[in-house]
Amino acid sequence: VQVAESGGGSVQAGGSLRLSCTFSGFGFHVSDVGWYRQGPGVKCDVISYISGTGVSYYVDSVKGRFTISIGSARNTVYLQMNSVQPDDTGRYYCAPVVSSRKCDYWGRGTQVTVAS
Repeated sequence: VQVAESGGGSVQAGGSLRLSCTFSGFGFHVSDVGWYRQGPGVKCDVISYISGTGVSYYVDSVKGRFTISIGSARNTVYLQMNSVQPDDTGRYYCAPVVSSRKCDYWGRGTQVTVAS
């Protein structure tokens, strides 16, 4: 299975970004996949995850601003980021929830930089 994150960039506070994470290989269908952020301190924090049936979880700091979803082909997970804040800055990775390694392992991640 290969993972490719995209959609990051530099944005002003209050702006929006849409991150994409595509899984390819072996007919992989997304289920129980999460988005994780690695900030300047190298710590890898969960941001959101979604089950195969669409049940989602969000960390408190992004509730009401971010939305996670699964694409119709069921091999892509999106993270819609609205009203972004400087604290949202970091490199974003996606990974299966059950994986013991979340950041800097499955894909290269995508950088999000929010300017105040």
